[in-house]
Amino acid sequence: MRILSAGIQHETNTFATTRTTTADFARDSHLGDEFNGGDAIVARYQGTNTIHGGYLEGAADAGFEFVPLFNVHACPSGMVTRGCFEELVGEMVSRVTTALPADGILLDLHGAMVTEEFEDAEAEIVRRVREVVGEAVPIVVTLDLHANISRSLVQRSTVIIGFDTYPHVDMGDRGREAARMIKHIVDGDVHPQQAFVQLPLLTVPPMQCTLREPMAGIIEQLNALEQRPGILTATIAMGFPFADIACMGVSVLVTSDGDIGLAEAAADEIASWLWNARAALQPDLVSIEKAMEIAATVDGLLIFADGSDNPGGGAPCDGTVALKAMIDADFQGGIVGLIVDPETVEHAIAVGVDGVIDVRLGAKTDTLHGESVVATAEVLALSDGEYVYGGAMAQGISDTLGPTTLLKIGGVQVIVSSLRRQLIDRNMAATVGVDFADFKLLVLKSAVHFRADIGPLAEIILDADTPGVHRPDFSCFDYKNVRRDVYPLNVED
Repeated sequence: MRILSAGIQHETNTFATTRTTTADFARDSHLGDEFNGGDAIVARYQGTNTIHGGYLEGAADAGFEFVPLFNVHACPSGMVTRGCFEELVGEMVSRVTTALPADGILLDLHGAMVTEEFEDAEAEIVRRVREVVGEAVPIVVTLDLHANISRSLVQRSTVIIGFDTYPHVDMGDRGREAARMIKHIVDGDVHPQQAFVQLPLLTVPPMQCTLREPMAGIIEQLNALEQRPGILTATIAMGFPFADIACMGVSVLVTSDGDIGLAEAAADEIASWLWNARAALQPDLVSIEKAMEIAATVDGLLIFADGSDNPGGGAPCDGTVALKAMIDADFQGGIVGLIVDPETVEHAIAVGVDGVIDVRLGAKTDTLHGESVVATAEVLALSDGEYVYGGAMAQGISDTLGPTTLLKIGGVQVIVSSLRRQLIDRNMAATVGVDFADFKLLVLKSAVHFRADIGPLAEIILDADTPGVHRPDFSCFDYKNVRRDVYPLNVED
């Protein structure tokens, strides 16, 4: 049995001001190594908690020949350019064509990529792969929990398997599941029938978190449902709400073994759980001023989850609203992780540790996330920014922040990097010697993913009320293409 794999992953924020290009994929795909395919993919993902790490382990366990061809990703950002999409998909399809014949295809996709031409880029990717491999070859697709799934994508895929968790700590598990699934399909052990329900429901990241209710309980029910006779797999995709496209929102997939009626009934049941929880899936936001008041009274660390400037959802990660408020209030014992500002890092490197620099920090991408902080800063540390994820999410993957510095402005410290990354792992902060346990208030440019590794350090976690292109508040966005008959957009004041 010969199984090919390929992948292109991007979460597109259509409200972000910058386009995504091939250079972004080359930079973020481990300096472009994954463009080489084959051995480079194995070297990067073997033994890691990632989809391709799961593919590799699953293939070894199942005993089939696994041929990884292509796998690239770019940090979430604005719409993918037409030229970038054509170049990447053209290369991927060319490699698939050259590698044929194959018994099956595993596709490592995201589910929320939008291009200048295609609202549902994943459906177009699968269409082009299907065109070269034919209708008889099974295509098993793995998707992020934030996928915006269209009926076209479902129709072109044999089976879709989505993440169960947010933070995404089950990527390896889902990759292994996909590998097992495709072997059973090729062997003729199962005959998948896939049911799809798209709910008239939109949700935002903080309450999509599967470590808190109501999602924790819903996922527990989902996993129990998957154990029922005849059910092969089930997925809840919570959607990515910062993509202004028609299929944005919550959807459900259930795959049964040969019984479409069973799959449809189960999908409707899951959909009812989500619909009944719709009010509880809306967040409560807290201002930085209130967070500082609470932090002053807490014996331990308070995390202020500044998801509005989350680079993991396409924000620039150079917003300054929380930092400026902390400096203005002369707050002591606070830290911001992190602000992307390569120019400031260069100045810090020039003066060295213990040096003092005048900064115009942050807010250099757009005017939506605050104004640059003009101040005098002390350089506390410098590093090359190299790290390996130690927490459950992406465990074992190496990455870099680029040259990085730790600055102190008044009583507040701030990690400043050269590359845009979501700070979700303690090892990222450790590059500049930071231990979050030493602080009272931690501002993280993250909505949820930090909870896997950094979250357990906190006494309290608050969802931030700050401006930005990833703000968890539908009223702040001028949607043009989203279905208008969806909750909460259709709720009257």
